[in-house]
Amino acid sequence: MTPFNRRQFLAAATAAPLLQAAPGSKIRTGILGIQHSHLTGKLKVMRDNPDFDVVAICEPDDATRKLRGGSAGLAGLNWISLDELLADKSIELVVFEGEVKDAVPFGQRVLGANKHLHLEKPPTNKLAPFRELIELARQKDRRIQLGYLWRFHPGTDLALEAFRNGWLGDVYMIRATINSDRDMAQREVEARYGGGSMFELGGHMIDRVIAFWGRPTEVRHWLHHDTRLQDTVKDNTLAVFEFPKGLAVVVSSSRDPVSHRTFEVIGSEGSILIDPMEPAITARIQVRTAQGPYAKGVQEVKFPAQTRFAKDFEDLARAIRTGSPLRYSYDHELLLQETLLRASGELPA
Repeated sequence: MTPFNRRQFLAAATAAPLLQAAPGSKIRTGILGIQHSHLTGKLKVMRDNPDFDVVAICEPDDATRKLRGGSAGLAGLNWISLDELLADKSIELVVFEGEVKDAVPFGQRVLGANKHLHLEKPPTNKLAPFRELIELARQKDRRIQLGYLWRFHPGTDLALEAFRNGWLGDVYMIRATINSDRDMAQREVEARYGGGSMFELGGHMIDRVIAFWGRPTEVRHWLHHDTRLQDTVKDNTLAVFEFPKGLAVVVSSSRDPVSHRTFEVIGSEGSILIDPMEPAITARIQVRTAQGPYAKGVQEVKFPAQTRFAKDFEDLARAIRTGSPLRYSYDHELLLQETLLRASGELPA
């Protein structure tokens, strides 16, 4: 963390009253960028959450606004310029839903304007600019939250609980698959980055892996283009993460018609397989002997369909209102970015 000097301390002290929303008030929120497919879902959960008031939207790229700005989901929002968005002191939170190349530059401007930031993933294919962004958020005491899918997933939370309580014995293996069936337009986007599908999608699972074990000692990756489609995107990817007492395997492919997605935790005394991951969630637990709430043998826990991002924005509202940390810290975001880039071939493994 970069230490404060006196001028920075005084600036932070002056900005401090802006950190917490007034009791009973809504968190005035602006949208920056409309390119990402997650925007519609996030708008819905914010509109359904009484803590948020989405008051403005901005798309700096004129061509994108002309193409997508008429979407029914954006109806009723107040379109403003980027300068207006940043200058409006009543807007406490900005949700960025633009392209990877714009995430860090615009994120720096948002944090520089003393606003909290929800940032779409992956945020960049570089580590140093992202580290600077995190340190800026830390210095200004602003909340920064990345849009990874399963940070509040009841199935992976169940597995984390079992792991932390020792109910699975010595956990030595995590296996995760996150496939999709990308159209040619999305494949063109993913082809811009050497990690392909691993860079675009693998971070969702890598995020869960480091929630269990932290920093891997070694990362190995295989980034292939193995389909007959005439492009260069790495559409068949695999990463193996080595830890002091375990291995994790993450698979991500972008030509799977069923978009297979599973998460499995294996230990010496039991295992948990989450399949499917969504919309309705099933966790299959098998333990050698009775452990915690689980009887000896095999049992299933079923969860109702979950609304993506609802819990994330609940956590964000809580953190902004109380001035307390998010569930996932600045350091977690940095470690995730570093590990994703190692798995995507952007950093030495």
